[in-house]
Amino acid sequence: MGAIPVQETHDPRPTGKLFALRWKHEHLRAALLAAILVFAITIMFVSLLQKAATKSITIIDNGVSKVISTKTSNVLGLLEEQDIYIGPNDRLSLAATDTLQEGSRLVIDRAVGVMIKADGKQQVAYSSEDTVRGVIESLNIKLSEHDRVVPELASPLREGMTVSVVRVRKEVTETQRPIAFKVVEQKSAELEEGKTKVVTEGQKGVVVYKTETVYEDGKLISQEMIEKTIAKPAVQQVVAIGTMKKAEVALASYNGPPTAAEAKTVKLNGKSVKVKRMLSNVTLTAYSADFASTGKSKGDEGYGVTRSGTTVKEGRTIAVDPRVIPLGWWVYIEGIGFRRAEDTGSAVKGKKIDIYYDSESYANKFGLKRGYTVYVIGPVKPSSD
Repeated sequence: MGAIPVQETHDPRPTGKLFALRWKHEHLRAALLAAILVFAITIMFVSLLQKAATKSITIIDNGVSKVISTKTSNVLGLLEEQDIYIGPNDRLSLAATDTLQEGSRLVIDRAVGVMIKADGKQQVAYSSEDTVRGVIESLNIKLSEHDRVVPELASPLREGMTVSVVRVRKEVTETQRPIAFKVVEQKSAELEEGKTKVVTEGQKGVVVYKTETVYEDGKLISQEMIEKTIAKPAVQQVVAIGTMKKAEVALASYNGPPTAAEAKTVKLNGKSVKVKRMLSNVTLTAYSADFASTGKSKGDEGYGVTRSGTTVKEGRTIAVDPRVIPLGWWVYIEGIGFRRAEDTGSAVKGKKIDIYYDSESYANKFGLKRGYTVYVIGPVKPSSD
């Protein structure tokens, strides 16, 4: 019989090489799946990062708005990316280094060129301000209260505009002028007809005018009276006009000296006096012996000597027209008294009498008086009785 082979009842133990092959076979697939998974995750992460880095930014350039997508992180990068030029006078709403975020808004105000005329000079200025006021303030041009700007300060700024600053100066001056007084006449029964008397001296008033003068850039533009004030009112002059009837004592005649037949008796200063004639509406003035009245000074030949040869004396001497009152005759002047006709004068003509006073200043103050009545008496002064 032949030998029967003995069958092995279990597998032989694997060798090391077989184990390695088996392990590699089992884990290769897992490693491949892991690598694919990592790659997919990486791609997804990168995609997410890229999507997160892209931002929507609104740019408003000189009023024109547009929305762009960008990956840049700051304003400067955005301007470079979009090739946007910013001039030296243009204005940005954000700083160049500001970080951009989703929805950021960048406003670019473009500068415009305007002509500025002020203080006799003109210059071209580039400004991104919105109004005329803005460019005036940016150039540090000071405006006074009355200065005027054309166009108005609130006007929008436009390319090529001319802005003029008009310097306005206003001056207010005061001028005083006199106010003439009025003369009011009042009838008086205490004065004879034809005689007048100043009851109240008139006084001039003062009115003050305020005038506003306007200059623009040094040139006179207008003058206007803006206020009128009575600083001192005028005082009216009151003059009494005589209405009392005069007693008829003689006729006023110039045909030679009065005769004895013309003489009549009247009451003068409480005394009965025979008078040759009554002269009405006589004008009175005054003089002295000094240079201002006679042209002579003390020590000069004939100083103080009258035409009749007497020496002047206050209270006695008067100068007359000899054709009306003979030299050497006495007269009675109402309100003055008895006087003697001793002198003449070149200005003493007709019914005019020049009364002598020692004081030159008083003679000047005496002035000119009208409407007096003069009684011509004769060569003999009435006695006290």
